[in-house]
Amino acid sequence: MNTRTINLVSDTVTRPSQAMLQAMLEAEVGDDVFGEDPTVNALQEKVAALFGKQAALFCPSGTMCNQIALQVHTQPLEEVICDELSHIYRAETGGVAHQARLATKLVTGTYGKITGQQVEAAINPPHDWLPLSSLVVLENTANIGGGSFYTLPEVQPIKQLCSERGLKLHLDGARLFNALTETKEKTEDWGNLFDSISICLSKGLGAPVGSVLVGDAAFIRKARRFRKVMGGGMRQAGFLAAAGIFALDNHIERLADDHFRAKLVAKRLAELNFIENIRPVMTNIVIFDVKKPLTAASYIEKLAQKNIKAAAFGVQTVRFVTHLDFDDEMLNIVLNAL
Repeated sequence: MNTRTINLVSDTVTRPSQAMLQAMLEAEVGDDVFGEDPTVNALQEKVAALFGKQAALFCPSGTMCNQIALQVHTQPLEEVICDELSHIYRAETGGVAHQARLATKLVTGTYGKITGQQVEAAINPPHDWLPLSSLVVLENTANIGGGSFYTLPEVQPIKQLCSERGLKLHLDGARLFNALTETKEKTEDWGNLFDSISICLSKGLGAPVGSVLVGDAAFIRKARRFRKVMGGGMRQAGFLAAAGIFALDNHIERLADDHFRAKLVAKRLAELNFIENIRPVMTNIVIFDVKKPLTAASYIEKLAQKNIKAAAFGVQTVRFVTHLDFDDEMLNIVLNAL
């Protein structure tokens, strides 16, 4: 019988390893509000260089990074174009309207991904009774889309359109390294396509806290002011930044293990007659439906009896997310329990 709790609710549940904790303990710190924390500065320089950008900003969360980008790139009463499953629309508490005072044009994509043609059709004409289309936001990987990912050739037409029509392009890259694990594309090439990118350190990369926003120097200077007014100015944040540096140096290549285990979970689910509509498993997220009379809540309760935790994503829909703290022994327990 399994006596350990196996948590597949999200890849945000990871705990720092002993080696990461040691790196945090040894971090040299200062006051980041004054730009004097050397470890934060090192993390920001590292991430900016990864994407070929001039500067970066360490923030407490991916939501803060995205909300800052929305505000820097736009003016109130303008409009952002995104997929209807986007994190900025579905999981940031209406911050698009509350923080940035923007309208949202939702596009029905494929598993969270939209095309250049769809973006073009969504751009408003310049009537004074319509919000001005000014920003496109893509998400890679697409969380609610089941961990689906864009490739560079899919984004290039969107970038070209934004350049031609004067729109900014932001990437919610919370799980971008999961995508790059599959595509083998270079971070610099992704940096070239976007005006700004946010990456999360506390999901698959295993850091306890933090995300990083990258862009040009003027963008980041303005972003720092929005971070401050949102309460994101941290002091001796180098202890957290050290975890981010360790994660980038040690936890990217192992993301492939998470993807492999997720596919094995999906394979087992496909063998069960009470499971249907398993979304394509492309990275570390497995989303599926349970057949009636089961519900997501009742199925999750049955899993909990075997010390397995999952997330309800709808009345019939369940999500598993594999991660750093989910190993092969746990995988075998889950496969047998399902």
